[in-house]
Amino acid sequence: QVQLVESGGGLVQFGGSLRLSCSASGSIFSINVMGWYRQAPGKQREMVALIGTGGNSNYADSVKGRFTISRDRAKNTVYIEMNSLKPEDTAVYYCNLLTGGKNYWGKGTLVTVSS
Repeated sequence: QVQLVESGGGLVQFGGSLRLSCSASGSIFSINVMGWYRQAPGKQREMVALIGTGGNSNYADSVKGRFTISRDRAKNTVYIEMNSLKPEDTAVYYCNLLTGGKNYWGKGTLVTVSS
């Protein structure tokens, strides 16, 4: 069983910054992908950023240049630094772990960007 616990969400003003963290525990294969997705009200869940065990990363076009994903392999923790936040970044952000052919999700953390 794998558990993901997110932290760091909250309310921030337009142009501000937030850092989200997600710690994974349980049966995790050494080769895996961790990342962040988000779901805004009335919209589908979308990929924000992913990072593999080798450090290779992938970003949604809407966040490139503003968000940075990183991970601590020893701690099975993934981070996302979000800068220059915009109201359209408001969403519930979900941590994701792909390992052993299975997808695992955190419960989500709300990020609200006020204008």
